[in-house]
Amino acid sequence: MNLRNPAWVLIGAFQPVLYLLLFGPLLKPLVEQFGATNAYTFFVPGMLVQLGIFGAFFAGFSLIGEWREGVIEAERVTPANRTALLVGRLYRDLLQLLVQAFILIGLGYALGMDASVTGLVVGVLLTLLIGGACAAASNALALTTKSEDVMAPVINVVMMPVLLLSGILLPMTIGPAWLLRASDFMPIRHVVDAVRSAFAGDLTSSGMFWGTGWSLLLFGLALWWGTATFRKENS
Repeated sequence: MNLRNPAWVLIGAFQPVLYLLLFGPLLKPLVEQFGATNAYTFFVPGMLVQLGIFGAFFAGFSLIGEWREGVIEAERVTPANRTALLVGRLYRDLLQLLVQAFILIGLGYALGMDASVTGLVVGVLLTLLIGGACAAASNALALTTKSEDVMAPVINVVMMPVLLLSGILLPMTIGPAWLLRASDFMPIRHVVDAVRSAFAGDLTSSGMFWGTGWSLLLFGLALWWGTATFRKENS
């Protein structure tokens, strides 16, 4: 299990922490233009979602190794529920994500973030949902491709528009109208907006509604896809 080796937990959190330390201070003079009052209350939620989706997208690479070593073949002969085979792996990935999220939030508070406990809990839950969706999709993709050489470029193609159109680093509202309209079709953007609303203490906004809805929908679809892939692999 990854938690038995703290190095993997720290490595996974390293990039968002660097963003927080090196990019966060650049937002302080600009934060009022975003309609926010605290740079880190605005920025930490975006880093949380980035941690959830980007880390989880690579979860499937270990599954390819398990397939090569015959672990999946061994599971094929067991009566274990196929959803349980996926959920067990998701539990491992989400537990690691939760520990990394605590590290990121702790640093955010140390740097001056101002977020309520209730908003923090809601934001972390949304992050776990979208992280679970990405991890399940990554596992399904791994069993579909069975090759790191195929999986890696697919993930890179997906990650680039997600990073640019989700408003993780900067809000899409400061861009041109056409870019804002394009980002409306990026579900992760609504998740980012929802986590930011939660951290700001606004739990009843339309952004919370859309972000929560997309998180639940993506998690459900990814869980269905992952389970279907495990059933196919173990049939």
